Amino acid sequence: MRWSWFLLSLLAVAAMAEDSSEEEDFLPLAEECDPETCRLPECRCSSTSIPGNLSPRNTPQFVMVTFDDAVNIINIQTYREVLYGRTNINDCPVGATFYVSHEYTNYQLVNELYNSGFEIALHSISHRTPQTWWQNATVEDMKLEFADQRLQMQQFGNIPRDAIRGLRKPFLQLSGNSTFQMMKESGITYDCSWPTISFIDPGMWPYTLDHASTQDCPIGPCPSASIPGTWVVPMISWRDLQNTPCSMADSCFFTPPLNDEDGWFRFIVGNFERHYLGNRAPFGFFVHEWYINNNPAIRRAFIRFLDMINNLHDVFMVNTNDVVEWVKNPVPVNEYARQQCRRPAHTQCFPSSCGPLSAPHTETSYWMTVCGTCPRNYPWVGNPLGN
Repeated sequence: MRWSWFLLSLLAVAAMAEDSSEEEDFLPLAEECDPETCRLPECRCSSTSIPGNLSPRNTPQFVMVTFDDAVNIINIQTYREVLYGRTNINDCPVGATFYVSHEYTNYQLVNELYNSGFEIALHSISHRTPQTWWQNATVEDMKLEFADQRLQMQQFGNIPRDAIRGLRKPFLQLSGNSTFQMMKESGITYDCSWPTISFIDPGMWPYTLDHASTQDCPIGPCPSASIPGTWVVPMISWRDLQNTPCSMADSCFFTPPLNDEDGWFRFIVGNFERHYLGNRAPFGFFVHEWYINNNPAIRRAFIRFLDMINNLHDVFMVNTNDVVEWVKNPVPVNEYARQQCRRPAHTQCFPSSCGPLSAPHTETSYWMTVCGTCPRNYPWVGNPLGN
């Protein structure tokens, strides 16, 4: 019986691989990029060169602060205390991007973040395990996890669908061409899941997948097809105290002691200066809220860092999609600082507390807070609106 089950499993895996390869057969293989024909705003080669051929001193230094996973009544306190009310040196409100996963998310609070000017992006409905599932995911799998999640955000968070432009894969696990093909078909602009440990100094700027990427592939499979118009925002790794690369702040291994505020401040600034004193590729502070909340010294160091950059004349803390928009139409820092502040249209949220709701993937019942009418069942993969 065990051998029969093993053989059936192998056949299922082989069938999945065959289906995936059949899907990818329809996509043209990406060719080497020619910067003479690949031109902004529609196309950009993977490169460490500054968009618009600007010099570093004339280039805005963008800082992308991002948080992953569910938004709830616990972590919203950190976001309110650390982010709300901040402005850049040009008096425009700061940005931050929230890659939200569905399970245990409070959609009233997602609406609050959106109305506060922060970017809401996708991190999947299920955030399922094991990690290998994402590695082998098909285009249809990705539509069920991400394209359908946009519908969830629109329905339950009252966020305009076209305001949700980016995604980050769980575990930063890429799945070859599948995610980017889904993005192309679903109108999602950019992915910020792809780490680089080779293009750190100088850092790699965002680019499109019209042509073959030169970015290294630490968590493959990486895309091989030409998928025009889909943007990659590279996750430029930090270097820890032993020069080991780490994609997210809470994944760095050799760090200052967790109770050493000054050490952590110097650690953050040291990684920031590699960008600021180099080619000014966007600097990412990618983190999970629990790491900030559970370590008061790191939280204080983080706030000191934000206070510092918010007072520099050529540094701007922005939403990730703002970086992509600047790359499409790059302007010098002085001109950028004079631009009108981004003011997203506010949406109303009339909250409803819903539950208990049955879920198809577990025997557990859920409660959830939404804007508007409660669903009949707990929304999940294949039934994103809980009908």
